[in-house]
Amino acid sequence: MMASTYNAKEEDGHHSGAVGPGGPGTIKTKKPDNTAFKQQRLPAWQPILTAGTVLPAFFVIGLIFIPIGIGLFVTSNNIKEFEIDYTGVDENSPCHVCSNNYAWNNTVPCQCFIPFTLSQPFENNVFMYYGLSNFYQNHRRYVKSRDDSQLNGDKNSLVNPSKECEPYRKNGGLPIAPCGAIANSLFNDTLELLYNFPNSTTIEIPLTKTGIAWWTDKHVKFRNPGGNNNNLTAAFAGTTKPVNWRKPVFELDPRDPNNNGFVNEDFIVWMRTAALPTFRKLYRIIHKNKDMPTLPAGNYTLAVTYNYPVLSFDGRKRMILSTISWMGGKNPFLGIAYMTVGSVCFFLGVVLLIIHHNYGSRSNNADIPN
Repeated sequence: MMASTYNAKEEDGHHSGAVGPGGPGTIKTKKPDNTAFKQQRLPAWQPILTAGTVLPAFFVIGLIFIPIGIGLFVTSNNIKEFEIDYTGVDENSPCHVCSNNYAWNNTVPCQCFIPFTLSQPFENNVFMYYGLSNFYQNHRRYVKSRDDSQLNGDKNSLVNPSKECEPYRKNGGLPIAPCGAIANSLFNDTLELLYNFPNSTTIEIPLTKTGIAWWTDKHVKFRNPGGNNNNLTAAFAGTTKPVNWRKPVFELDPRDPNNNGFVNEDFIVWMRTAALPTFRKLYRIIHKNKDMPTLPAGNYTLAVTYNYPVLSFDGRKRMILSTISWMGGKNPFLGIAYMTVGSVCFFLGVVLLIIHHNYGSRSNNADIPN
């Protein structure tokens, strides 16, 4: 029996008689090319962190972030905001009867009136939001339950919706328009604002229902079938309304053809799903009056047409009145975050400066040979 012999060249990929890419006489090998990239000899810059570079960086970050944070925090606090919870959980709430007796299949809506007082006037434009809590619009199946082609006015998708819309794809053999769970759960409470004068007279605050959706959504993503055809009844013929809706999509705003059907702005705002279970969505805009505050201080009444039940999933409903600034709505988190990071950096800079002052000379002396 012949013993096997070890060949180092064969171990490295060298074979006798092998022909390399250079032609006869060259040896084929698995070794990488002798280049700076493949041999990891590319020039590199490795920063050397010293007290002279680290300490100024900490102080500069602190001196920049702290004033920015203070400015953001003060700006956020100057934004006026007022919030009312009208869920009706409390027995003393004016909406308690509506919250306990309402269901999706009710034919007669329930109304409740909530008085409140604004201690300070609201200047400039005022934005009215509705807020929901414990409503998970970020659920994966919920987010996917829509047909974007149908919402963009595609006639084929109108009569044959996507299977992602199940179980809200068809009802009674007819395709649902708009299909899906998002559209089926459309928020449909009606909120009205009344101002009560000291002489007991009452006026209704005008609320603007357009201009609340993103421009790209209104003019790009959402379109009615048939384009600019105002006869939406014929355009949506052969379809049926979502299960939980009281009226079809072409009757969402019969008074304004440009705000009806799939391009209805309340519908568009709802279809842009929220990332968190507690969220708010823009409902109306109260434009500023030239001669007086938009909402003067005084007594008001929130008139609610209670159509949207939330107690079944332990949810809450609220109405929010808010002004805005150059940084958007009221949100103190960003200012607090800037001030926190700046303060921590400035504090670390002071601590490291003290350590360097007390112990830096010793380490430098230790490096000097005797």
